[in-house]
Amino acid sequence: MKYQIGKPGRVVVMRFEDRDDVIANLVHIAKKEDIRAAVFYLVGGMREGSIVVGPEKDEFPPTPVWNKLGEVHEVVGFGTIFWQDDEPKVHFHGAFGKKDMVKVGCLRADAETFLVLEAVITEIEGVTAKRVLDPLSGMVLLKL
Repeated sequence: MKYQIGKPGRVVVMRFEDRDDVIANLVHIAKKEDIRAAVFYLVGGMREGSIVVGPEKDEFPPTPVWNKLGEVHEVVGFGTIFWQDDEPKVHFHGAFGKKDMVKVGCLRADAETFLVLEAVITEIEGVTAKRVLDPLSGMVLLKL
């Protein structure tokens, strides 16, 4: 295990509007405000999204299992923002609910707001963590 200690910095409150691209807007704010390390929460509605719901098998490199939301869902979850080279990378895990069905997974692509979605981003100061490609897993992982 490796770790660094930081402290809370700026807090950004965002309101996404209907059909806004969730991941692209989080990346945009991180770039515009030069937020190098952060945690964030999402709550609201999504109409689209592709999530990874686990690896196909317990092996390296993992083969992701994809699931499309395909319809409007409520969403709540937690994520991080750390940079890989010159780009902020968003890592978000959430619960996506519709009627009595709930999906849990890692949001990866095609995330689109339904009506309204709120985000609260808390910057982490004093942490130099970044994302780096891990050759063993083939994934971009946090490096401290």
